[in-house]
Order: sequence, then structure tokens, then C-alpha cells
Amino acid sequence: MPGMGERAYVYAKACGIIGKSFVGKRISGLGSVSRLSELDRLVFPQTGRNLPERELLLDLEDRIIGRAVQQCITIVDSYSKPPELLVRLIRTYEYADLKAALNALASGETKNPGFTDIGHFRTVKFEAYPDLGAMIGGTEFEFLLKEPIQSDKNADRMLLQMKLDRHYYTSLWETLFALSRKDRVSIEKILSEEISLRNAVWALRLRTYYSMSAEVVREKLLSIGRKKPRAEGGKPSDTMAADALASLAMALDSRSDWVGWKREAFLNPEKPDEHWKVDPRYFQNAAAEYLYRLARISFHLQPFSIDTSFCFIKLKQFEEDLLTSVAEGLGFGMSSRDVFTLLEMES
Repeated sequence: MPGMGERAYVYAKACGIIGKSFVGKRISGLGSVSRLSELDRLVFPQTGRNLPERELLLDLEDRIIGRAVQQCITIVDSYSKPPELLVRLIRTYEYADLKAALNALASGETKNPGFTDIGHFRTVKFEAYPDLGAMIGGTEFEFLLKEPIQSDKNADRMLLQMKLDRHYYTSLWETLFALSRKDRVSIEKILSEEISLRNAVWALRLRTYYSMSAEVVREKLLSIGRKKPRAEGGKPSDTMAADALASLAMALDSRSDWVGWKREAFLNPEKPDEHWKVDPRYFQNAAAEYLYRLARISFHLQPFSIDTSFCFIKLKQFEEDLLTSVAEGLGFGMSSRDVFTLLEMES
């Protein structure tokens, strides 16, 4: 485990970066932005671009993502021997890029969809696209070579992405227990909530968009024990699939059915003169806002624990999602306040 001097150095560096990031009170500064060029000057005051709006959108998104990734790598590389859990968090980008590559393959696209540069943490050879064997051979993703991926059906793509998420979260949860109890207090709380809410989102999406039965959805959920690693099985009450399982008996268009559900607060509100039905996108945005607040609160709780670095990465990934969402909204002619409303956030 890292020594106290190393931990103090990492914490100081993380605080310096977060202090200049668009999280917490600094988010309000985005509320008055009305053009992409304004957002560019606000986020990158020293390196703004003089480009047409359409070109600027893609360029700005690339720079937003690139900066977030490099700042996360800077923190993780500050450890002489980075904890595996933090390394896997960096590889969140690799998972996302692999999903994009699999989607492109399923659609028959021959052009490489590109990937985010995570430097020496990368394991997939994305430059070998469209040769999947060459891309993932010798990596932890080799199991995908046994799966049928040549399908352009949305449901098949969804299930394949869920399989990757299952692999990711199972591995991440297992690495958590390599840390001392003091180093993982906040991580365990946030990660267990994230997995539980991800299961709930899966259940809502599979039932809403793909009309899957409760029995089928039940088989797709990620059942990991809350107190110790367990890839599969276990009683529903012991796993992070419990809330999603409880939702399977509730009608998607009956608000009264959901009263008392543990995750009821994340559901879309009822509107006058409009019949209510579950909105998975609203739920997902509300859950993301909740997880962001957990990470923000936990960032300073134990300054010299691994918790701090975990929360730092989560906060930078939140900032990245927020800034790219605002950029895309502005690109479509929306105001930044409209984007905040869609994301269930206050500007």
C-alpha cells in the first residue's frame, strides 16, 4: 500500500485539479453560456480555437475528453505502484471504446471508429480494427471471440454491452477487496450504489425498449454480493440486483405500483393531463446526479485514503460528461440551462 508521503502528495495534486474543474460551485459558470465558442473560451481560456461551429464541436469534445483522461492518469501515475482498482477505473474508457468498436463491427463498418488514448493502461489493440481477434487476443476480453457479434439488432447489441458491463463491474468489485478497509469506505458505498442503480437502469430499459419479460430480465442482471466478491448467484437480498428485481413486479405505466420502492426518488414525476409511464432516461440522469453528489461529498472525507483518488476520477468523469453534454446541446441550438434541465441538474 502507498506510504503517507505518497498519499499526501496525491491528495494535494488532486485538490489542485478539482479546484479548477467544473464541479460544485463552478458548475454555475456554465449556466450563462449560449454559444460553443463561449464554452470553448470558458473551459480552455489559454487554448481556445477559432473554428466554425460544426468543426469546433468535435474538436472541443476531443479536448474535453483528452484533458479529463490525462488528469486521471496523472493522479494514478503519482503512485509508485497504483492500486489495481484505480487502473481499472482508467480502463473505463477502454470498455467504452470496445463497445463502440463492437457496434461498428456489427454494423459492418470497415472504418476504425477511433479510441481514447489512455497510454500505457491500454490493453486492446484498436488499431487492428476490424480484426477482432488481433484487437483483443491475449487480453481479458478474449471471451468475446466466442460470442456472436455480427448482428445489427439493437437488442443483441444491448445484451452484448451488458455482458461487457458485467465483466467490468465484477472485476472492479473484486479489486476493491484488495484494499484495506480504511482505504475503501467511500469506494464501497459509491460502487455498490452505482452497480445497484445500473441494474435498475438495465431492468427499466430492457422492459421499456425491448419488451422483455420479467423472467428474461432477471437472468440478465448483475448479481454481486454487497459484502464480498461473488460473480454470480446468491439470494436477491444479498446482491446489488435486489432493487432491480423488486421493480420487475411493477407495471411500467402505473405510478402507484412504484410507491415505496427503494429507488422511487429517481423516477420521473407525474405531469398534469398526461398519463405517467417510466422514463429510463430520466431515471439514469437522476441516478448519475446522485452518484456525482456522493463522490463530491466523499472526496475530502478521508484525505489520505485511496477513496480520494477514486472520487477524483469519478468527479472528472462527471465533469467530462457534463461538458460534452453542454457542448452537444449548444451544437443543436439549445441553451446550457436547457441541457441542465434535461440532465436533472441545477445550474
